[in-house]
Amino acid sequence: MKNVTITVEEPVLEWVRVEAAKRNSSVSRLVGEMLAEKMRHEDAYERAYQAWLNDDRTWRSDGTPYPKRDELYDRAYGRK
Repeated sequence: MKNVTITVEEPVLEWVRVEAAKRNSSVSRLVGEMLAEKMRHEDAYERAYQAWLNDDRTWRSDGTPYPKRDELYDRAYGRK
């Protein structure tokens, strides 16, 4: 593990101290966990975005008309 120095505004530092105390953790560990979670979230988003970009499926019809909404849901138009 590496050590880093960060600069934060006083209200942020107060908040993180309280949060760390609530979780029985150190400020350093809490900030590290928050950054790791942010990294995992960003990585998951990027993987999902890339999967979407590389998806070869097409949503085109083969020429047959799409079913009507009522046919899909097996109910008459206007009825609930």
